[in-house]
Amino acid sequence: MGEWADRGPLQWQEWTRRAVRVSAGGREYRGWVLTTDPVSASIVLVTFLEDGSLSVTGIMGHAVRSVTADTEAELDGDGREQETLARLFESPDFSEAYSPELLEKRKGSLKTWLEKNHVPVAELGDAPSRLCVAGALTVEPPYRPEDCSCANEIILSRIQDLIRRSWQPPGEADQELCADLSAPGKP
Repeated sequence: MGEWADRGPLQWQEWTRRAVRVSAGGREYRGWVLTTDPVSASIVLVTFLEDGSLSVTGIMGHAVRSVTADTEAELDGDGREQETLARLFESPDFSEAYSPELLEKRKGSLKTWLEKNHVPVAELGDAPSRLCVAGALTVEPPYRPEDCSCANEIILSRIQDLIRRSWQPPGEADQELCADLSAPGKP
């Protein structure tokens, strides 16, 4: 293995969000380091294409021979690369799709509905926008079944199914009614 694998996770972390050239498997890759795997020494590179899209490449740690800074790319960049890398895999911002009032109304409606169905629910103190259900599951805005997270898959599945089948978020009942009335074959 090359010098890359001989380094440790703290040294690999220093390369995060930097433009690099990676020599691996007889090829040279250029891009920005999104992350490194602390176990396998693998590198995830992001390349900013001319058409504005991104290319993500995973390079297995055992194949990496060398990693060097690509100062030319860092100098050519406008600083947005690092900002894009920081936000690349974050959850989308729902502030545009849902107003703060609607998010608050959805949270209150879900909380009330869960309480009526005797499911323990509370707002998390460190993040009041998140709900904690049964002390094991969290629901984040905009409070859909897919916004639930839980280490226990059985609890996760049951709460998601319960929400999916029974809870009607505020504002969506009208949309569903309109869709039913405009469907072909409906009176």
